Amino acid sequence: KKEEKKEEKKEEKKEEKKEEKKEDGDQKDAAKEASSEIKVAGYLNLVADFFHNFTDGLAIGASFLVNPTVGLITTLTILFHEIPHEIGDFAILVQSGFSKWSAMLLQLSTAVGALIGCLCGLAAHHVGAALTTGILPFTAGGFIYIATTSVFPELLEKSSPLQSVLQLLMMMLGIGLMVIIGMLE
Repeated sequence: KKEEKKEEKKEEKKEEKKEEKKEDGDQKDAAKEASSEIKVAGYLNLVADFFHNFTDGLAIGASFLVNPTVGLITTLTILFHEIPHEIGDFAILVQSGFSKWSAMLLQLSTAVGALIGCLCGLAAHHVGAALTTGILPFTAGGFIYIATTSVFPELLEKSSPLQSVLQLLMMMLGIGLMVIIGMLE
């Protein structure tokens, strides 16, 4: 009976070891899947950033066709917008597994989208006035779409009612200032 109990204990230990190995393997597989998902997220971020920069370039090129002053103001606005945006994208790439150096180079490569967009915006002048006048509303609509579908709901989700009211008032103030500036031009 003692030998049978010893045999049973040995079998139980073997089973426990097999289960531990299986769990370790499952954890390693899960880690591999997570790291591959993170890498994919980094690449998706690069593609999205390229197209975002393209629309920024379109806005810059088309705004210079409207008026050099409008072009300069648009360029400065986009520049100030892009500084924190690119820092955030850099952090996403580093978290996705890219080295700091490759993340910087990849971020720089997405800036080509802005150059291409600017050239397309400027080239639209030679295609026709209807296309040129449609570019600024198109890019403005894209920015408004992003704000209303991703930024605004996130602001409302993570804030107190008082903070939500203050955010809404500040947005209304910004819209009011844009209307006043538009009327004074």
